[in-house]
Amino acid sequence: MIENRLKRVLAERITPAVYTPVAELKLTAWHVEGGQGEPVMPAVALAGNVSYEPFSVGQQWGPAWGTSWIHVTGTVPPQARGHKVELVVDLGFSQSWPGFQAEGLVYRPDGTAVKALNPLNTWLPVASESTGGEEIDLYVEAAANPFVFTDNPFIPTHLGEKSTAGSAPRYTMARADINIFNTEVWELVQDLEVLEQLAAELDPGNPRRWDILYAVERALDAVHLTDIPGTAAAGRAELAHVLAQPANASAHQITAIGHAHIDSAWLWPVRETVRKVARTTSNVVNLLEEYPELQFAMSSAQQYEWLKEQRPEVFERVKDAVAQGRFIPTGGMWVESDTNMVGSEAMARQFTYGQRFFRENFGVQCQEVWLPDSFGYSAALPQIVKLAGAKWFLTQKISWNTVNKFPHHTFNWEGIDGTRVFTHFPPVDTYNSQLSGQELAHAVRNFRDKGAAKNSLVPFGWGDGGGGPTREMLARAKRTQNLEGSPQVTIASPAEFFTAAQAEYPHAPVWKGELYLELHRGTYTSQALTKQGNRASEHLLRQAELWSATAASRGLIDYPYDELDRIWKLVLLNQFHDILPGSSIAWVHREAAESYARIAKDLQEIIFEAMQALAPAVDPVDPDPWKSTLFNASPYPRRGIAPLSAGVPAPHSSEVTVEHDGSDVVVHNGLITVRFGADGVISSIVDVAANRELVPSGQGANLLQLHADFPNMWDAWDIDAFYKNTVTDLRELDSMEVTMGSGQAEITIKRSFRKSHITQRVRIAPDSKIITVYNDVDWHEQETLLKAAFPLDVHADHARFETQYGHIQRATHENTSWDNARFEVCAHRWVHVGEPGFGAAVINDSTYGHDVSRHPGANGSSFTTVRLSLLRGPRFPDPETDQGPHSFTYGLVVGAEVADAVDAGYAMNLPWRGTYSDGAAVEPLISTDSQAALIECIKLADDRSGDVIVRLYEPLGARASVTLSASFPVASLEENNLLEQPYDAGSLTFSDHGVARIALRPFQILTLRLKKDNK
Repeated sequence: MIENRLKRVLAERITPAVYTPVAELKLTAWHVEGGQGEPVMPAVALAGNVSYEPFSVGQQWGPAWGTSWIHVTGTVPPQARGHKVELVVDLGFSQSWPGFQAEGLVYRPDGTAVKALNPLNTWLPVASESTGGEEIDLYVEAAANPFVFTDNPFIPTHLGEKSTAGSAPRYTMARADINIFNTEVWELVQDLEVLEQLAAELDPGNPRRWDILYAVERALDAVHLTDIPGTAAAGRAELAHVLAQPANASAHQITAIGHAHIDSAWLWPVRETVRKVARTTSNVVNLLEEYPELQFAMSSAQQYEWLKEQRPEVFERVKDAVAQGRFIPTGGMWVESDTNMVGSEAMARQFTYGQRFFRENFGVQCQEVWLPDSFGYSAALPQIVKLAGAKWFLTQKISWNTVNKFPHHTFNWEGIDGTRVFTHFPPVDTYNSQLSGQELAHAVRNFRDKGAAKNSLVPFGWGDGGGGPTREMLARAKRTQNLEGSPQVTIASPAEFFTAAQAEYPHAPVWKGELYLELHRGTYTSQALTKQGNRASEHLLRQAELWSATAASRGLIDYPYDELDRIWKLVLLNQFHDILPGSSIAWVHREAAESYARIAKDLQEIIFEAMQALAPAVDPVDPDPWKSTLFNASPYPRRGIAPLSAGVPAPHSSEVTVEHDGSDVVVHNGLITVRFGADGVISSIVDVAANRELVPSGQGANLLQLHADFPNMWDAWDIDAFYKNTVTDLRELDSMEVTMGSGQAEITIKRSFRKSHITQRVRIAPDSKIITVYNDVDWHEQETLLKAAFPLDVHADHARFETQYGHIQRATHENTSWDNARFEVCAHRWVHVGEPGFGAAVINDSTYGHDVSRHPGANGSSFTTVRLSLLRGPRFPDPETDQGPHSFTYGLVVGAEVADAVDAGYAMNLPWRGTYSDGAAVEPLISTDSQAALIECIKLADDRSGDVIVRLYEPLGARASVTLSASFPVASLEENNLLEQPYDAGSLTFSDHGVARIALRPFQILTLRLKKDNK
């Protein structure tokens, strides 16, 4: 009875009494047309030459993604004198989902921001103690962002693209008035909510629960419903003693940090995120001024840069708060990126660009990596984190695992090279906590390291779409700081939390390898064009830096620092964990495709300029292509051209022949023999030297397969295990043709299926054990998964998958639930399976999703099938995902060791580039005496000193020793970290005049700085 009484009285009487309306506000509005460059800057909307029309409460506004500027004016009436006065402006909020629907940012007439409006933050300050007569003159930039989630959140919708979202108004102005803010009533609401939530989490047999309930009953008796403002203090007095009871000595310790996880794009475009950041930070800096206990952490240097560019006056307030240690840059990354698919150097640059921004703008370097929401974490990350100047790692996403509950919340995470980083998963299981009693109790019950540790962290504030902390959350933090029956909540910084947690748990357990998310496996495949653009951009950037550094170091060009920085930032932005994974609305992926097209064009120009400087083109009437200079950007030699150099390739030493054996086609090149059946599927692959058949009896390689792909939820995100229950092999053939050209055989296979068509050009070249498959697909399937299967006659308990700066081993069997849950995994350029002495690798130019499985063979052994996930067709949040033309390449490397897989992966992603230079040679700027360590990056230093930065890594998981040489006079050579700061890992064993001896441990990353001797 008491609980039910409280719910009703609180909802229907006490909470509404927080505000006493005293006057209406006058409204006019300017509804921005799409053709006016929407969204417009405040300077345009407030310039005085814009026509504002009469507008009122009850009037509709806002087609999806439209913006209305609402002019709010009024005068505080005399009856408000002596009271705290606030405005309440409700734009027509229909859900309690801040960040997922209409939002507003309020400006003064001079264009400075006041604060934001969202469904749970509808108030605007006027006066802490009104004198009466205050004039109100404000402008609301109201964004009509549509609520893409519906009651059934995965129903396909066209709201994700402005051109298909419709023009009908989506919101109705609900409220705009001047109010007396009844502080004592508001405080009573906070008291009652905290006690109500705490009591609900206490066992019915706990006397504390009854103390609270009877205190609540007395408080409700003391509050007169006809005069709540006048009796609120009496009600609070009845609660004072239960709120003053201190926490137990053994209470769990919670560090609370204000936060607002803002997805840089998701169910809104990047354009809208720029405004979300301004709204959230405006609210936060106001709260910081009013609540001295608040500390707020925000990640993503990109979002700070947007704020600096678009709302500089808010940025300056943020900068002041950073200097005070209360607004805390965290994470050290450009964005909260995906970590599965991001390439090696790009993963490093997420940190170098993020940390550089924070150092240059705030004088701070982040110590913790902050990735609460990315979809799993690469096993290469611990080493990258440490080399980026950080020492702690935070996420909570692994709590979403569908099968295996992670065994720890605080632990040491060990990467592929052995580096360990102290890691915490907040047991509250959210990065958007409201500090509710239920959440705090869950954190205590859920914490898996009880007894050994008692500290956990809770990020609180509205997030995903932004919003941040509210004053109600701060009231809860204040009341639970030392409250019997509750964990003790203390607002403090992430660094303070990690320092305390690490001190109390010095021997925390160790987790080795990747942090695999048992969910969202479809993100390795959805939105194939986005993934293709990312892969291409990463490799174009490698070439642009390599050849530009080579030419600039020789005085031939100026190094394009600014252009490369601009392009890197675009690439890093598009690696955000809802862009690269393909889980955003159509608008986001359309813009990503447009961005990648511009990036490719700009990088091609940078590369071409550097190549022309290094090997100037001759212009004969009939240039001889066989004497052209070919540039090899790979760290492996190619046809006689050294790594990272240019020259004329050596001629082929073998020939390719084709014969027809009935309806089959057989191709020989002296190294491999490949048989194509009448259906175009490869029925046999023989490694000539090993005299070994690679295709198991009765199987077919390069077999395309279709699966029904309709997960239970999270369409673009998920592939559910039951997809394997049904499969359709594509063996129907439209045509198969054989052609010869440039010394290689090409088998062109065309297939039609359902509404789609695919053309495959399978090439076998001289002197090569690689079968390369070029694919052109016109894809019109939805809720369907296309895979390419390569059954391989090797007995493999584990497969190797490329990740950043190395590879990871995963089981091919399903012995444990952990093995079984990895039925779809991520790889970069290659997957390798093998037995001692013989193996094979599947390589690709833009595919990330794979599955590898074991099957019983005909001879009592087993064979291993490697499959690539090529295309999907999920319908939410983009109903047209992947529809249309696609071109991509993959291949099979026969008889491959791991080093061969690495080599072939580079070769497929770094094709030849040439200039008609009559055979001119280009010496490598930096070289090594073997491929035991690979050069991943050559560039000029970020500090623009002209120093050359070289990044190497050991790719095979073995000890390595190599000699490095520079082709220019070197004054000094030193080891750096990823941030290009001095760092001594003891890897540089000898250095003299540009020659250095280097010793690397397995999978170690090493960065060297070479200072030129200009004497």
